[in-house]
Amino acid sequence: MTVPRAPEGTPMTTSDRPLHDIDTHSHRAAPSATDALPADSVPETMTAVTQARFGGPEVLDLTTMPVPRPGPDRVLVEVRAAALNPYDWHFMRGLPYLVRLQGGIRRPKVPVRGADLAGVVVEVGEDVSDFAPGDRVFGSAAGSCAEFVVARATSLAHIPPATSFVEAAAIPMAGYTALQAVRDTAAVAAGDQVLVNGASGGVGTFAVQIARALGARVTAVSSAGNADLVRSLGAEAVIDYTTEDFLETTTRFDAVIDTVMTRSPRSVTRIMADGGRYALVGALGIGDWVGPISMWLRPAMSSIGRSQTLGVTMAKPSSEDLVILADMVERGEIRPVIDRTFPLADTARAMEYLEAGHARGKVVIT
Repeated sequence: MTVPRAPEGTPMTTSDRPLHDIDTHSHRAAPSATDALPADSVPETMTAVTQARFGGPEVLDLTTMPVPRPGPDRVLVEVRAAALNPYDWHFMRGLPYLVRLQGGIRRPKVPVRGADLAGVVVEVGEDVSDFAPGDRVFGSAAGSCAEFVVARATSLAHIPPATSFVEAAAIPMAGYTALQAVRDTAAVAAGDQVLVNGASGGVGTFAVQIARALGARVTAVSSAGNADLVRSLGAEAVIDYTTEDFLETTTRFDAVIDTVMTRSPRSVTRIMADGGRYALVGALGIGDWVGPISMWLRPAMSSIGRSQTLGVTMAKPSSEDLVILADMVERGEIRPVIDRTFPLADTARAMEYLEAGHARGKVVIT
């Protein structure tokens, strides 16, 4: 599905620079001392979190395996931190079954878990010019819950100088998902009234901050226990979903970012202004079979005959968007929210905690 981008020049940051005008090629982190391994000192084997079959956290094992080598357009990264996402436990369990078309029918196609990472470049392929050994980088790569991982150069960006590896690892998937939902699908502009449902989660915490950075007025839907958190991120109002139904609000929203879909998209349109935009990012309880297909169809069917636009954000890894997010972090417009960190050996316990669905922000493996 192709989602429309915001009109040229509409979304503005607090520094009055359009997000799409940020220089995504010159944002290189200042050199910093690292203890990165020279390429000729990389060990032959590494520790990684693997699975031989689909299932719960009990299928995850700590395994010794060969260190991968980078191809011409790839980068070998020594991983310092790797964030977990719902994406990871879906592929761990092979649920909904539709994910097995991509992740393996009978067993995982990629045995090492993890997608988000932050670390130090150890070796680059012959076609890579944007990175060099010793660079601190963050981004996405299959198999990041390991001591080393090979990533596409186009899926990485430089870590801002003052940002830690744990903070940087928390940014990629949740960050660019939120950015693409707020900027593209919902086309949020300065002065908009924006509601974020699921505001205290990984994507939600970034969505609140990005919408606020664009000059929007944000209402967050979260539990009372997370009210102070989402207010600290820029939400002007908070609706406690445990005691209130956000569909009963009298505010009419120009944009709704929905990360949990606790109400049907059609029902949400009644609190949207004429011409309002709805961006569906995720959903709870989407079933074991087709899962996302039914989720994607609901907004499309709900749009028929309405003035509002209902769309789905199918986020795509983007080095340009990673640079935009890094720039926003460096300017203090957004910050990663870290719930807990776990050592690599406790990845199964971290996955169990993430699956419980109550993490405030991100869960990170170190």
